Amino acid sequence: MATYKDHEIPGQDQSFLYKLRHSTAHVMAGVVLERFPEGKIAIGPPIENGFYYDFDLPRPLTREDLEWIEERMREVIARDYPFVRRVVSPEEARQLFANQPYKLELIDSILAAGTDEYGEKAQGNTELTTYRHGNFEDLCRGPHLERTGQIPADGFKLLNVAGAYWRGDERRPMLQRIYGTAWPSKEELERYLAWLEEVERRDHRRLGKELDLFSTSPELGGGLILWHPKGGLIRYLAEEFARQEHLKAGYDFVFSPHIGRSWLWQTSGHLEWYRENMYSPLDIEGQEYYLKPMNCPFHILIYKSRLRSYRDLPLRFAEWGTVYRYERSGVLHGLLRVRGFTQDDAHLFCRPDQMPEEIDRVLNFCLFILRSFGFEDFRAYLATRNPEKAAAEPEAWEAPTEALRAALERAGIPYQIDEGGAAFYGPKIDLKLLDALGREWQLSTIQFDFVLPERFGLTYIGEDGAEHRPYMIHRALYGSMERFFGVLIEHYGGAFPVWLAPVQARLIPIADRHVAYAREVAARLKEAGLRVEVDDSTQRMNAKIREAQLQKIPYMLVVGDREMANGMVAVRLRTGEDKGPMPVEEFLKMACRVIAEKAPI
Repeated sequence: MATYKDHEIPGQDQSFLYKLRHSTAHVMAGVVLERFPEGKIAIGPPIENGFYYDFDLPRPLTREDLEWIEERMREVIARDYPFVRRVVSPEEARQLFANQPYKLELIDSILAAGTDEYGEKAQGNTELTTYRHGNFEDLCRGPHLERTGQIPADGFKLLNVAGAYWRGDERRPMLQRIYGTAWPSKEELERYLAWLEEVERRDHRRLGKELDLFSTSPELGGGLILWHPKGGLIRYLAEEFARQEHLKAGYDFVFSPHIGRSWLWQTSGHLEWYRENMYSPLDIEGQEYYLKPMNCPFHILIYKSRLRSYRDLPLRFAEWGTVYRYERSGVLHGLLRVRGFTQDDAHLFCRPDQMPEEIDRVLNFCLFILRSFGFEDFRAYLATRNPEKAAAEPEAWEAPTEALRAALERAGIPYQIDEGGAAFYGPKIDLKLLDALGREWQLSTIQFDFVLPERFGLTYIGEDGAEHRPYMIHRALYGSMERFFGVLIEHYGGAFPVWLAPVQARLIPIADRHVAYAREVAARLKEAGLRVEVDDSTQRMNAKIREAQLQKIPYMLVVGDREMANGMVAVRLRTGEDKGPMPVEEFLKMACRVIAEKAPI
């Protein structure tokens, strides 16, 4: 999940931010119903860095509508209406919202299921409460500010309108969702809006098109990615680097099919626990096969293919395995939320006494790989046993949970306990990195597993000659190549480190008479291993430089009469720095050093 790094304001009570945004959402909803008296309202919670409210309106909202709503909101704020809470009976609530079908449905849900208007479990009893300011009254649990006048008139802004299915169900009506943000001061609002502009500038979907890295296509289908040559080259470099490091770290590479018989997924538990995320089965000679949502059952079959001894362990099977998971079309998002993706997956099989060392190794390996791409700030979450949904007895969880905790502490990574957040089959570490804008991204996972070794009957022959059950650890470092690439694009804003840049240098001849020399230099650089292009177009030099900068090419090598006469190139960086003329060999040494160090430039 991406976050705003300054969303917690120093010295500011965070409950005030919640009340501020909740209250601003109510003011907005009241104004929207002024503009559209026949409109229907749904829910409007505060969210991280802002708020939203869902509406069923007679026509699509425009930018002019948002501007009018903002101005009218300021008038309501200036009137300093009190926010008045009251408890209402079910009959009174239904009468109050007789013309609001979404509110009537919420009332029934609250009373029947003991939830609040947002579908969360209600605390204490399930009394119905409303909040009123001026002429607007809404079903709401609160809390709110005391008065509308406490909302800074210059501290909020309506951002955009998006579609949202009622209750997230694509079979229900599509509503219009207005997103907004609210802050205690104009300065904090402006800082956040500037951050949003930078987020937009780095959007991987826009940069993917501008830099010709990848695309999606309605003819292909949603959530499926086409990797273009430049994006494919970056992926190849990232994978090849990681593969070499895996071999050094004692991993064995395996490969598995894209489909498997239903027996495999019944045994693993996926058909029981994960079916809604799997695609419909294929009928092959009267038997059901499924596209794989995970690689783990295949690696387990490789383990089971022969008798294993305690001397064989640990075994570390790695695979860049492509998996397929059903996602609703409404949540698909560029490279970050897709239906087909490739995991840098691995499964470790070890003896119980080896488990702490293996977790330590894999965590440090993960940090090494991510740091090689320029990521330095990490946060971790240790998910522990959920007593109501857990395999094995509590005692069996103690050693792996403690091993995960100890590994985090030795690595010096700040971590939080996600109490009860583990899957039923074991504790896990979720490792999140912070990008250049301070946003958190979930990539890496280290997952302990009690269940699959038991379900598939995995054993090894111990030193005592008896059969023993191995421990199993699932792990992914990049997470998926698609998501990792999307994060990489946004972290660097498309200006990849030189070692990953699809084109590392572009030769820019000033005139036609310099083209032959430019090609000669390009050939020398290519022979040394650099990825080089020559811009022999008819554009003027400044236009060529500008085009290379837009393409985020690290080095622009300008050649004219002086450079051609002296065996030199005039070096400009994509940052705008002009390093001036230098011998070709000197440039080559500089570039090779930057590449070897995996430095940005």
